[in-house]
Amino acid sequence: MSLMIASDLHGSALFCRDLLSRFAAEGCAELLLLGDILYHGPRNDLPEGYAPKQVVALLNAMSEKILCVRGNCDAEVDEMVLSFPFAQDTLALEREGLHLLAAHGHHTGPQQPVPAGACSVFLFGHTHIPFRKKIGGVWYLNPGSISIPKEGSARGYMTLDASGFQWKTLQGETYDALPLEALQ
Repeated sequence: MSLMIASDLHGSALFCRDLLSRFAAEGCAELLLLGDILYHGPRNDLPEGYAPKQVVALLNAMSEKILCVRGNCDAEVDEMVLSFPFAQDTLALEREGLHLLAAHGHHTGPQQPVPAGACSVFLFGHTHIPFRKKIGGVWYLNPGSISIPKEGSARGYMTLDASGFQWKTLQGETYDALPLEALQ
């Protein structure tokens, strides 16, 4: 069973559609969203295709496949329109024999590490920059941003399957990978 991991949609229906097309093409079973789903926040320009109501409709149509954590730009009112669990700041998962902990990353991340033994892999967004580094026995992984990539990074996402993690562009091209055996 494969997992797609994405972050920082920021209300772009254009890039949400692209992501969901890739989700179908990848044949993923679940989509883990790492926050900042509907709004752009005061530090970001409006992303291309900004249409939060359309993003709601697109995501709600597949709500049974979505896992999600709240980001710093997400609001309590979003719970009224999104039909999948949305309010948690962290989410613990077991996939491919790995103990994963997901959060948006504005409170916890490489600069504010998770407690020892909390997980083997910490998944986070927030920075809009792809990232992978092992710190204190925990792998910190970031897929980058779907709609507002920063520091010259590509619009992209990650997948996790029996081979490990892959970082991919919105065109589906793999540009980095972390094999499962390196994680154990």
